[in-house]
Amino acid sequence: MDRIAVSQLNGADTAWVLAATALVLLMAPGPAIFYGGMVRARSILNTMMMTFAAMAIVTVVRLGWGYSLAFTKDTGGGLIGGLHAVGLRDTVTGVHGTIPTPVFAMFQLTFAIVTTALISGSIVDRAKFSTWCVFVALWASLV
Repeated sequence: MDRIAVSQLNGADTAWVLAATALVLLMAPGPAIFYGGMVRARSILNTMMMTFAAMAIVTVVRLGWGYSLAFTKDTGGGLIGGLHAVGLRDTVTGVHGTIPTPVFAMFQLTFAIVTTALISGSIVDRAKFSTWCVFVALWASLV
């Protein structure tokens, strides 16, 4: 990863990505409310918990190893990246285009959260909560 050179960073780009990150993160509980209104009364809590659990699990997976697999250079010429940035190691001083790498990582994280939460609508009333949690961890790791 490139190291930050002050001339590379653009304050306006960084501010815009931070604002977009905040707005997308506000969208994240939306599927819980939307799908909660579409199910029977006995399934509302399960449906909402699926969305909020997805937020937590995807955050842990994405910050743990998902970012590294998606955005670092692969070592063997394969489809996935390497494990050079596990736990966002050595990304604090990195730059991605004209924004700091941690800002870019958080921006990507918010879309991973929303995408996974949207999937919950397809299995409402069809899957157990524990099965959903395992699926989310696998989905966030592989996709």
